[in-house]
Amino acid sequence: MLEVSGLRKVYRSQRREVEAIRDLTFTVDDGELVCVVGPSGCGKTTLLRCVAGLLGPTGGAVRLAGNAVTGPPPGMAVVFQEYGRSLFPWLSVHDNVDLPLRQKRVPRPRRAALVSEALTAVGLDGTQQSNPWQLSGGMQQRVAIARAVAYEPSVLLMDEPFAAVDAQTRAELEDLVRALWQRLGVTILFVTHDIDEAVYLGQRVLVLSASPTVVQDELLVDLPAARDQLHTRADARFTALRARVYEQIQAAKGAQPNTAISS
Repeated sequence: MLEVSGLRKVYRSQRREVEAIRDLTFTVDDGELVCVVGPSGCGKTTLLRCVAGLLGPTGGAVRLAGNAVTGPPPGMAVVFQEYGRSLFPWLSVHDNVDLPLRQKRVPRPRRAALVSEALTAVGLDGTQQSNPWQLSGGMQQRVAIARAVAYEPSVLLMDEPFAAVDAQTRAELEDLVRALWQRLGVTILFVTHDIDEAVYLGQRVLVLSASPTVVQDELLVDLPAARDQLHTRADARFTALRARVYEQIQAAKGAQPNTAISS
């Protein structure tokens, strides 16, 4: 479903060039949930923006279902970390979720059904006429997830979507994402800085090196498909997988190269 081949991204200014991503190659199968972790500043968000067609790569290619991504593709939705900036505060919850469907020219009866179904799926029945600023942070992020789900994407990109919420809300949203993924069969690429979250959510975990970034390790998460916050995190296998990811990230931090390639 998603193929990243030799991806390279260099940021250029008048004084220097910084190589953020050097050579990233990986695939995500149809219906798979893959998490991406790495040291702070390693280029996780840059990677996601290139995959989403929001940034043009310096080299390499991104393909969605075999087609080159040269701009935001119609079959893809993104949930960002800063939900406060991605929602329009002057629009109601209903209209925030409905907006991309209007742009997609979905007929009004179908739009109404999709919005209602998506809000029900994320536990926000009864909030349709509220404005985002009237909701808690966790509820606002649920609106952002509902908007992405209503769009019926083939691929859902999530950029550290739970970093700005409290621990209890984070756990609830993690379980929400897994439930939606299992029910809808959507392909998810989930970027996070949280090692436990990556192991808990993913079928695979890609560990990125320090910038300029390559894939340092790839981990198959062989935990049961049915997971819960109490028993899964207490499982000895979960602890072992978490330890391996942590070791790889610490190794990456200890081998950070110079990112400036000219000045």
